[in-house]
Amino acid sequence: MHARIETHAARAKNRTTVERKSDRELVVTRTFDGPARAVFEAWANPELLRQWWTPKSYGITMVSCEADVRAGGSYRFVMARGDSKPMEFFGKYTEVKPYSRLVWTNDEGDHGQSITTVTFEEKDGKTLLVVHELHPSKEALDEARASGVEAGTLESFDQLEAFLVTKAR
Repeated sequence: MHARIETHAARAKNRTTVERKSDRELVVTRTFDGPARAVFEAWANPELLRQWWTPKSYGITMVSCEADVRAGGSYRFVMARGDSKPMEFFGKYTEVKPYSRLVWTNDEGDHGQSITTVTFEEKDGKTLLVVHELHPSKEALDEARASGVEAGTLESFDQLEAFLVTKAR
């Protein structure tokens, strides 16, 4: 049942790996050049997050990015493409360990709540980032994959890499 995709963008030095671990689980892994503190802040600071989160090739813009990044805090992202109806993503942060771990719920889906866990592990000035998504059902994960979430994540991670390089200068 394990499906694995590896990419290596021409600009990116680091490879992103996407692996379906079970009927309900998807794991995305990538090493970023930079300390865990910087990578974590890019995920936890709404002003930084909006600079890399949406894949540019999709023509989507981040209209609103609200995030109260603390256990019990909530987030709400609103994205739009042209004149189409805005897409809302929202949920609650259930665990926040600065520079090492973020866990949140994704409450907008029709299939029930999914849970995203992101870990940040620093070694020799680089950060191993692991995103683990647990969907409520096989159908929910299949729907997410069919919507292009994997390609969007790959592009967003390339954008995050570029953002971190620019920020480090």
